Amino acid sequence: MTLAPAANKETALGPMITIGLLFFIFGFVTWLNGPLITFVKLAFDLDDVNAFLVPMAFYLSYFFLALPASAVLRATGMKRGMALGLFIMALGAVLFGHFTTARTYIGALTGLFVIGTGLALLQTAANPYVSIVGPIESAARRIAFMGICNKFAGLLAPLVFGALVLHGLDDFAGRVKEAPTPEARAALLDAFAAQVYAPYMLMAALLAALAVLILRSSLPDLEPESVNAHDVPGAESKSIFAYPHLWLGVVGIFTYVGVEVMAADAIGIYGEGFGLPLDATRLFTSYTLAAMLIGYMAGLALIPRVVSQENYLAISAALGIALCLGAYSTTGAISVAFIAALGFANAMMWPAIFPLAIRGLGRHTETGSALLIMAVAGGAIMPWLFALLKQHVDFQLAYAAMAIPSYAFLLYFGVRGHRTA
Repeated sequence: MTLAPAANKETALGPMITIGLLFFIFGFVTWLNGPLITFVKLAFDLDDVNAFLVPMAFYLSYFFLALPASAVLRATGMKRGMALGLFIMALGAVLFGHFTTARTYIGALTGLFVIGTGLALLQTAANPYVSIVGPIESAARRIAFMGICNKFAGLLAPLVFGALVLHGLDDFAGRVKEAPTPEARAALLDAFAAQVYAPYMLMAALLAALAVLILRSSLPDLEPESVNAHDVPGAESKSIFAYPHLWLGVVGIFTYVGVEVMAADAIGIYGEGFGLPLDATRLFTSYTLAAMLIGYMAGLALIPRVVSQENYLAISAALGIALCLGAYSTTGAISVAFIAALGFANAMMWPAIFPLAIRGLGRHTETGSALLIMAVAGGAIMPWLFALLKQHVDFQLAYAAMAIPSYAFLLYFGVRGHRTA
């Protein structure tokens, strides 16, 4: 593996702080999806399957836009591409705030899709940027730092959204049920939906301001062709299909994001299955994100000093299997606690999978990164399948049936599948 001189340092403080701010912002936006599921279920009077269209719309944008994003990045460079992604996210926030206030669910989902589109561009640039700004062997540590920024924002997002929009949820749900007329019920729901308008307009303004900050920053533009080249003669002439570790990494990202979103966004619905109150379940996403934050700190301390990123991935996957079995074999708050603890197991998976999958891709780095970002669609498909499956079987069995095979594959990738040819 060879590195360009600009990437020889472990970190560059200025770029790391700037990118850390980016990860904070899109962490905050991403992890609003958990409480948003609870919100739209009430505001739009939906069942679980339709409420889970929230992460579906958000994460499917990654699948459709990641490859075009790689083409955009070749034209704009990573720095300007990040700024463009932020502007697109700002547009999506405006659309979501407007259509939710109007209680037009398709429009609200469109806003989430546009936010996801901006994030697809942003992540297609930011993740390889962090991976190759220093030695690829220690990339997991740098991504772990970004993960701390991301998950700290995710920890705050449900709390802030809950305080602004979801406070007194049990009482409000009761008032809606007891409304004397359809008109009175509609008026209550209209007022409830309108509470998201001001927060999302503020979010749009902050995203646009950050885009301007990125454009004016001193972030260097890296060239993946030289920074992430392979030291094997003739590697640069290879097709992207000649890198099996990349394609296994794509499956790994799909399954990882699926179980991550299930542990964070679906945990509220999981808790409702035990009859736990809405005012409690709306905060469950924060518990998962707190566990992830602890996991990132552990990874930052241990990789690569004590354990390699690939071995840490394997250990995390094995822990995920054990926690899923614990959740299935218990009930109530204890079972929910096992699901929240999956946040710790999930924390270091993305930081390990991404650099392992793009290792040595050279001129294919942007395309490989785009394929990995496309696999974020696992966050759309797997939680929705869980919501669908639990209509036919016990919800704990449905969760275990979705999650345990996913962790088994991630265990394989950490042990063997990551190896380059």
